This record gives sequence, C-alpha cells and structure tokens, in this order.
Amino acid sequence: MNYDVIVIGAGPGGYVAAIRCAQLGLKTACIEKSKTLGGTCLNVGCIPSKALLHSSERYWDTQKHLSEQGILVDGVRLDFLQMMRRKETIISGFTQGIEGLFKKNKVEWIQGEAHLKGGYFVEVAGQTFESRFFILATGSASIGLPFLPFDEKRVLSSTGALALKEVPQKLLIIGAGVIGVELGSVYQRLGSEVQFIEFLDRICPGFDLALSKGLQKSLTNQGMVFHLSHKVIKAEIGAAISLTAQGEGKTSVFTADAVLVAIGRKPYSANLGLEIAGIQTTPKGFVAIDASFRTSQPHVFAIGDLVEGPMLAHKASEEGIAVAELIGGHCPTLDYFSIPGVAYTHPEAASVGLTEEEIKTRGISYKSALFPMKANSRARCIGEEEGFVKILADAATHRLLGVHILAANASELIAEATLALKERFTADQLAETCHAHPTLSEAIKEAALALFKEPIHL
Repeated sequence: MNYDVIVIGAGPGGYVAAIRCAQLGLKTACIEKSKTLGGTCLNVGCIPSKALLHSSERYWDTQKHLSEQGILVDGVRLDFLQMMRRKETIISGFTQGIEGLFKKNKVEWIQGEAHLKGGYFVEVAGQTFESRFFILATGSASIGLPFLPFDEKRVLSSTGALALKEVPQKLLIIGAGVIGVELGSVYQRLGSEVQFIEFLDRICPGFDLALSKGLQKSLTNQGMVFHLSHKVIKAEIGAAISLTAQGEGKTSVFTADAVLVAIGRKPYSANLGLEIAGIQTTPKGFVAIDASFRTSQPHVFAIGDLVEGPMLAHKASEEGIAVAELIGGHCPTLDYFSIPGVAYTHPEAASVGLTEEEIKTRGISYKSALFPMKANSRARCIGEEEGFVKILADAATHRLLGVHILAANASELIAEATLALKERFTADQLAETCHAHPTLSEAIKEAALALFKEPIHL
C-alpha cells in the first residue's frame, strides 16, 4: 500500500480529516483538484463571504450610525475593489496556512482530480495510488436553474457573487436561505437595491419560525424586499435581466442588473468514479453511509456535504475528525443535536437544538421563553438592541431542547448554548450560571430564568 489513508477533497472536512489521520500516525495523502487548499468554504464560500460581510457592515455603520455616538465622518466613499483585494489577501493567508499545516503534519498534497478505480486504487492525472482507506470529502456545488444558466457575471452562483467587479444597482436573489440573505446583506449595504424571490412562505426555513420572522423583519427594515411564496418560471436576458414569477395568485415580472441563484447546493461527485468503485448513493444523490460513515465499500468513508445532513463547514470538520479517529482505532462520538447553525447577517441569527415546530411534531411537552435584547444593558450601551434569545425546554425535566438567538454576535453567543445542549443541561443550570455584567450573554441567563422562574430585568 502507498498510503494508510487517502482523503479526496481538501475542504474543511477533508483537510481536517487528513491532518487528524496524520496526527494518529497514519501515512496520509490528500487529493485536491484545485490549485489551492481549503475547498469551497475557504476559497469561495464561508471565509470570503464573512470578510465582505464585515467590510460592508463597517461601511454601513459609518454611514448610518456613527453620528448617533457623536462621531461625525464626512465624505465616506466606497473603494469596492480594495474591499475585494482585502478579501483575497485573507483567503491567500488561510490557504498558505493549510499548506503549512500539511507540511508540519507530513500530509502529502496530491494536486489533481481524483478518479476512483475500484478496490484500493485511485487515479490522479494518469498516476495510480493505493490506500488501505479512503475518505471522500468532495463537498457540494450550487444548484442552478435550467432556464437561467450561470455565467458568473450577471447570472451568479455564490461563487460569482463573491467576485464581482462592481456593485450592481439592482440585484435579484432567487432563494432566501442563509447564503441568499448573507450575500444580499453585503450588496444592500454597499448600495444595491436587493429583492428576494422565495418559493417558500418564509426565509431561512431551517430556523425556528420566530427566528425566521424576526430576521425577515430586521432585513426588511434595512431596505431589502421579500417576495415569498413565489416561483420563478421564466428568465429573459437582455440589457436587463427579467424574471417571471408566479405567486399570490398572479404572475409578476422582476428586472435587475444581476441575479444571484441561491436555491441550495448539491453533493459534488462528478467524475469521482462512485459507480466504478461500487459506492451506492441515495435517491437525492448523496453518498449512502452507515452510522460509522462507511459507504457500501467498508474501506471507503464519506463526510460533509457529500452525505445527508446540514451543509455546514463545522459539521464536515467534526465528521472528518470522527472518521480519522475511527480509522485510528478510537471510538469517537458526534452529537448532531448540538451542532449550531448561523446566518451572519446583522443582527446575526444562530440556532442549536430543536426548533419549536420540531418539538411540536414530536409531541414533546415543553415550555418556551423569550428575552428581548432591548432589555439587556450591554446591548443598549453598544446600540444593538434588536433581537432576542429564545429558549425551549422539556416541561417535566427542564432539559434544554433548543436555543435560538437573533442578536449582535449571536454566532459567538450560541457557543454557550451549544455546550449546554451537548452536556444535557437543564434550564435551571443555565439560569444559575453566573454571567459577567454587562454582557450580551446575560440575555441567555435571563431567558433561562424566564422558563420556570422569573427574569430579573423584564
């Protein structure tokens, strides 16, 4: 055997799995078709979008809110190309960092497209490699519309939306999920007129309904327009792009300079050779795995966006570590109940555990409490009073079932809730935990108090 483990794909699942395998003493290689490591997340997804979200929020805040604090700034201008250059610098630093981690841990990077040949073999650029185990981590790709193909200039996937040369005057976004609302936030802050066309009757459908509604209200107040329960049925591309959509019992036409199609992602396995290798897939095209991430070929594992479940970078990383430790002879555990999800809008939306709708479907007797951020002293000091903390707990045992936060820095606040759910805390334990004052996190304590006792500051 050439290797103990070959990982195919160097995204947040693949590169983390490769490093962990090497740390466990396994001779490891990672095959990546792109010229840089990090996958979609680092190169054209999570990292660049967060860089632009941060920059655009600073620009928006400078224009709209600094004067409230007695800070007067005249002549604020946007240098969009510099904003994009900063984003690229951040990406470059991270990709080089992963290369350094590979060298440090003695992971061999094989650059090229992998083709499984069956058994214990894989081919890259005409060269065949052999391994005892394989970890498939090829990620996902944007789903397009057959009548509106991507050109990444005017008809955009998330990749194209992160590489524009100028800010579009009018931007239509098909799909109001997390990717859509994040990128819509970027361009609305930079001056675009942003409208969403969403097939469902709510935005970010994976979130608790209160979180979805609260986020939509906030984004609407910022100037974004949502056309819910609408289906795009036709597109015409001329001087402007025209989309025909059906909804609310009528047909409407929307026009824009650019269109972002953000209707979801699909597992990326083109040309990987799954059939040749005898690896089964699900009806939706995901790689079928058992509880230990094994495919129909026991020596081949699959993780991340390639398998069923939420398409989250941190989920892929945790799965990568779990598989590496399984191969290394350990017995890892992975608790999907305590994997958080975040929309990096402003305010941010973050969620972990069950939504109220899921709890009702399961027939669990529960209690719900909501604490508004406007009653939090730190939120008022920093001018971030919008949003709330919502906590759900079992009515009989008081065990926490779900936490949903709409607030500034919700992506950081959710970590406390994630740990609490992972360790099976009760609402009482969370309520009795001392929180520093004044902090945004006190809203979590107050929401927990509101479940079975009384909040102090409401």
